[in-house]
Amino acid sequence: MKTTGLLAYAALGWPLAMAALPVYVTAPQFYGAELGLNLASLGLVLFLARLVDTVQDPWLGRLVDAWQHKPAGWRRLMLLGGATLAASLFALFTPPQLASWGLHAWLAVCLVVVYTAHSLVNICYLAWGARLTDDVDARSRVTAWREAAGLAGVLLASVLPVWLVQQYGARLGYSFYALVFAVVLLLALAYTLRCSPPPLLPPKRAGSNWRLLLQPPAIRRLMLIYLINSLAVALPATLVLFYIADVLQAPAAAGGLLLVYFLAGALTLPCWVMLADRIGKARAWLVGMVLGSCAFFWAASLGSGDVWQFGLVCLLSGMALGADLALPPALLADLIPSGMRQDTGLYFGIWAMLGKLALALAAGLALPLLHGLGYVPGSPAAAGALAMIYAGVPCVLKLFNGLLLLGSSTAFNPQPLPEPTP
Repeated sequence: MKTTGLLAYAALGWPLAMAALPVYVTAPQFYGAELGLNLASLGLVLFLARLVDTVQDPWLGRLVDAWQHKPAGWRRLMLLGGATLAASLFALFTPPQLASWGLHAWLAVCLVVVYTAHSLVNICYLAWGARLTDDVDARSRVTAWREAAGLAGVLLASVLPVWLVQQYGARLGYSFYALVFAVVLLLALAYTLRCSPPPLLPPKRAGSNWRLLLQPPAIRRLMLIYLINSLAVALPATLVLFYIADVLQAPAAAGGLLLVYFLAGALTLPCWVMLADRIGKARAWLVGMVLGSCAFFWAASLGSGDVWQFGLVCLLSGMALGADLALPPALLADLIPSGMRQDTGLYFGIWAMLGKLALALAAGLALPLLHGLGYVPGSPAAAGALAMIYAGVPCVLKLFNGLLLLGSSTAFNPQPLPEPTP
């Protein structure tokens, strides 16, 4: 596949990631610390909104599959989702002056619309990428290009809002960011739809049921491992701004630390692809899990003023992030039986559902738990509990998941799986 085609396909990953970081990381801190919502009720709203998002993803995947053979079907879905995403993200970060209950309702509605639009575009995008090639090695490169563009978007999303907030305040700064996002999204979407290689669509036939899709044991095991790993990543993503502010007591360093984390992930993506070519995708991902565990183990012991030490943690965990981004989706594409290629959208809908279930669990469990332990944003009194939930729990999850992956690596091979039995 030519580099120009990979670049055109990857372009849309940039704005999709620009939306993901503010929604999953910045919005909880904005509505909690800036707008003053109670952490327990905020966690409940985030959990319920993400639960809706989680449940709907397989249905959106089925919709993507149903539209793949319509004239410009995937393109039409992506244009509709992109326009809705741009408008709803702007609404999320420009809330009107409302009472507490009204602000909760505004947040819930905006989140559901943002999640739905983002999911629709993202599932189309992932299915498109999985159908760009049937070459096993080339799939890792498609994924790496997409995730590299996504990390470029995350880098921008980690720095630009911080600068805008410093210049204009939280409300106006986030509004300006949402406008920048809308322009980038529409330009990148137009470039991808116009210049990316078309997907290799399978012959048109009726879709399969969910039970049949999940019949191969290797696919079920991969999805379990992906769910646990996603939870290990979602917990620190939800709490990182609280951790920097109240454990390190260095909120001004947040932009630079996030930049180190995502830049490390972006720069190491080619290394993970090369390592996967040499030892296999599963074993390369296992190396990344071990590296992430070491980083989080160190983070659990840090305290006030340990900014440069946490910078090294961000470097190591960012390197591990590169493996989490580049390898699991390529593994899934490898494991889909050839006779089930018409259900690629549903496979990635279930995949997206698992990732979002992890985010829902992270917000729905971590924030109320911190509230119950006496943690209040802006007060370092309960910073020890925050550090253990931010870093200690992900470390344990990563180590446990590594053991699961170690026992499954031989099953995750590049050979086509046998067709499921109807």
